[in-house]
Amino acid sequence: MNKRWEVFQNSSDYRFVPYIMAGDPSEEATIELSLALEECGAAALELGVPYSDPLADGPVIQRAGMRGLAQKVNLEKTIELVSTLRKRGLEIPVIIFTYYNLLLQLGENRFLQLAEENGVDGILVPDLPYEESGYLQEMCSQNNLALISLVSPTTREEKLVKISSEAEGFLYCISSLGVTGIRSEFRDGLDEFLRAAKANSHVPVLVGFGLSQREQIHQFENSSDGFIIGSAIVKKIEELEDELLTNREEAIKTFKAYLESLLPVYSR
Repeated sequence: MNKRWEVFQNSSDYRFVPYIMAGDPSEEATIELSLALEECGAAALELGVPYSDPLADGPVIQRAGMRGLAQKVNLEKTIELVSTLRKRGLEIPVIIFTYYNLLLQLGENRFLQLAEENGVDGILVPDLPYEESGYLQEMCSQNNLALISLVSPTTREEKLVKISSEAEGFLYCISSLGVTGIRSEFRDGLDEFLRAAKANSHVPVLVGFGLSQREQIHQFENSSDGFIIGSAIVKKIEELEDELLTNREEAIKTFKAYLESLLPVYSR
């Protein structure tokens, strides 16, 4: 575990982890948005890789992927973008969110080499089943990289215990079935599921998929260690696309004001 993960895991704050798409709507915008997110309290950053067939993503993030692809951003460029973020002062852990097909195309060994060279802290592969993740898990462990694990309310108890106890970086608890997207309500029993995950995890337990309002964040603060917001933030970036390309300074001010209205005080 590197120093960035140590800071993340030892924090007493209710951790905020945002997701944004690399290259949306440009690489420079991604840099400025990432720095703004850290300034507004992000404890780590999920950086998505543009992909034409994102099975776990809803329409908001699918459109972001198309904008990233239009900028010719791929997995290798996304990793290299992290190096620029480090040079610009980003200190929080960065997790690359990618699908396994892209990882295979680049090559696991090449990915690990680039991750080490560019200051990447973790990887999240939503279409890699736990039962088939052993090889990548071992490779990541050997290279001081966290392979982020996911569990859902439908995960069997025995499997939940195993995944939770082996999790690295943080444990991603999916709040809702289906693809990513903004939701107005969550299924019954979610608090119990989060507490069960916490009981077996030695890393922070974060809830994600669908959170978009401050009231929803407060809903889980007693049963989790933090929260992940993706679609709501990506949707705001989409709304600011033209400004981010033509008047980035003002767009970043508007983006920060949005984050201030969304996030609880303890997440800033």
